[in-house]
Amino acid sequence: MKRIMSVLVMAGLFILSLELVSLAEDLKWEDIGGGNLDIKTILVGPDNAGVIYMGSRQGLFKSEDAGANWRNILSIGGRNREVNFLLFDPKDKNSLYAATGNGLFASLNSGSRWSRIFKGKNSSENECRALAVSPYGIYLGTKAGLFVSKDKGRCWHKEAGKLGKSSILNIACNLKEPDYLYVACVDGVFKTQDAGKSWERIFVTHPVENGNDAEEPSEDQDEEERFSEIRYISIDPNNSNELYLATNKGVYQSQDRGKSWDLLSEYGLLNRDIKFLFVSSKSRVYAVTKSGIFEYRNERWQELSLGLQAEEARSLGLDKQGNLYAACNKGLFKARINNSSLNTGVNTIALYYKDEPKINEVQAAAIKYAEVEPEKISRWREKAAKKAFLPKLSASVNRDTSDLWHWESGSTTKTGDDVLIRGRDTVGWDVTLTWDLGEVIWNEDQTSIDVRSRLMVELRDDILDEVTKLYFERLRVKMELDNLSIEDRKKRLEKELRLEELTASLDALTGGYFSRRIKNNKT
Repeated sequence: MKRIMSVLVMAGLFILSLELVSLAEDLKWEDIGGGNLDIKTILVGPDNAGVIYMGSRQGLFKSEDAGANWRNILSIGGRNREVNFLLFDPKDKNSLYAATGNGLFASLNSGSRWSRIFKGKNSSENECRALAVSPYGIYLGTKAGLFVSKDKGRCWHKEAGKLGKSSILNIACNLKEPDYLYVACVDGVFKTQDAGKSWERIFVTHPVENGNDAEEPSEDQDEEERFSEIRYISIDPNNSNELYLATNKGVYQSQDRGKSWDLLSEYGLLNRDIKFLFVSSKSRVYAVTKSGIFEYRNERWQELSLGLQAEEARSLGLDKQGNLYAACNKGLFKARINNSSLNTGVNTIALYYKDEPKINEVQAAAIKYAEVEPEKISRWREKAAKKAFLPKLSASVNRDTSDLWHWESGSTTKTGDDVLIRGRDTVGWDVTLTWDLGEVIWNEDQTSIDVRSRLMVELRDDILDEVTKLYFERLRVKMELDNLSIEDRKKRLEKELRLEELTASLDALTGGYFSRRIKNNKT
């Protein structure tokens, strides 16, 4: 029954994946960047989707007509002119903050006028990367540590400990609970429950410098040379207990404010190194990797960037009308997500099953190869039940040597008298056959079989689950390959490599049956 349910569930997920692939195919990415390149961050007006801000290496730009026209509203001076992060003041949507490579800038009138409210003592402190604004103050993440202002940017103080030394990657908070704040940095993830009065590390990582452990940076150490698995942290806006952490190993999820973490499934990802993470107002999780943009649904990542003509995405934005924005190296792109107009494409399933063995055949081959078929246990039980009819054979040999040596005495004149004489020994043997008819009803071997049966069922279920996931994942990759544009050579090579990897995994679980069957079906 569990095996049948597993197949039904995966088949349902496969049909759903057809919908998602159709969604990816229907996503028409439009370049609305106006020719601007190297876009790093995007901010969409909360009430008006036509108002868009984008930050790049050339400064900060604003559009009031959904990207048809752009104007530069902030130019950054100095060597590092990048706009790294944009944020509205949660209490005043006309107030805007821009974290740049040369300090933190603020505008009280939607970007018409700007003032720099933070400038560091050196280039590392000047490089502002992350920002959070709460009723308790402004929290600014720089390359050289975390700074806090309680008076809207007039005065700043640097946090003590690791947060004052580590490169800050991003800051997450939920305004429904402003006392809670999460900071992702090179040295891990830190949490405060009292608006920054105290901090605890809830995710530990050990950054390395040039391949060596660098738990404590030296005074002359450049923070750029320290590498960490941490990338980004995000909070579900509908559930403050739920956190998502982007790392170079995938996405971790915590449902208890960081007390414990679980690694989400990597099915569908071509690259586990997650660069950016975004959780929408509908609790949908979006991720950016070197291979594209993905959405997490039903324990699988679905690529949304099949038609996106950009080599690298940096960050994402989503407006209330369902428009998804991608800040990329080749511009700012927009795509419409409308799940209600999906074309399931169920009629095309047969195209992807062509020359493929059926899932039940692959499962049967995997079970046979691993020697965990249910019939094996049945044979054991039958043989154990017949054990009582087989007699126990015992044989013994007895040897009597009590008179083997004796003293011969008698006449004093007769030869041979008064000497030790070796006599004859006696040897006896017997054979015994016994039956224990009570074992017809129960014998001790049944207990051992029961234990082995439970272990075998668990192993068989694990194999079936793994084979089923790999089988349908392979079909999804085939569909995604069909939806790729011909000129997208890099991504096509990645998916073709992934297809070969899944085929090899299925061959390993079936003893080569999967590839042999495909080859036979084609001939």
